[in-house]
Amino acid sequence: MPPRRKLSDLDRGRAIGWLQDGFAARQVAQRLAVAPSVIIRLKQRFHATGRVQERQRSGRPRVTTQREDRFIQRQAMQQRMATANNIRQCLQATTNTVVSGQTIRNRLHNFGLPARRPVRGTTLTANHRAARRARCTQHVRWQRQQWTQVLFTDESRFCLEPADGRIRVWRRRGERFAEGVVLERQRFGGGSVMVWGGISTRLRTPLYHVVGNLTGVRYQNEILQPAWSFQPSKRSALVRFLRMTTHLPIALQL
Repeated sequence: MPPRRKLSDLDRGRAIGWLQDGFAARQVAQRLAVAPSVIIRLKQRFHATGRVQERQRSGRPRVTTQREDRFIQRQAMQQRMATANNIRQCLQATTNTVVSGQTIRNRLHNFGLPARRPVRGTTLTANHRAARRARCTQHVRWQRQQWTQVLFTDESRFCLEPADGRIRVWRRRGERFAEGVVLERQRFGGGSVMVWGGISTRLRTPLYHVVGNLTGVRYQNEILQPAWSFQPSKRSALVRFLRMTTHLPIALQL
């Protein structure tokens, strides 16, 4: 069955005008491509109220109060990883109000809090955060010329067969293991490749392929020493990088 067509205010006004000109309800319905019952109800409502606009519908009553809505928002803000069912249980235990998990999600959507996948980040202790803040404060007033003497480096690991869990597949019931809907992958991630590199405003280091676990000694012997010798005229940037780095092992400090 095709979806029911909803008349706009302009179409309702045209329908009333045609009815007043002597057209039958069936004729008006054919012109507007709606059922005759729609035109009949429109005519009755116009005679009763003198208006063509739809009446205000009361709708389904809300199961939660504004105070309970704020409680739901507060729980989500205090426990960012809590599920909708966790918040639902907390609401029921506190206010004795029984709602569904979908109701919790609807209320949070109204507050601009949709559920999203969290960003994965490195665990930072209080000392880590304090050190980062101190470093930013120390260099907040640096000029561009000073930053040109800094070498920014990083290492990255690239998975050969990434599987982040975000791939979706369209399938019918009972087709979970059917051919074509199973995502095949190697055990233990299928291997990866780790590389190291550095850049500054004046130079760029070669891209080094890191094989195996990268220890402090290997970092010094296999990466820093080759980087030191690849372009002798630009050693000042590497020296500045080493002096600014506080997370390197003691053996690597200059």
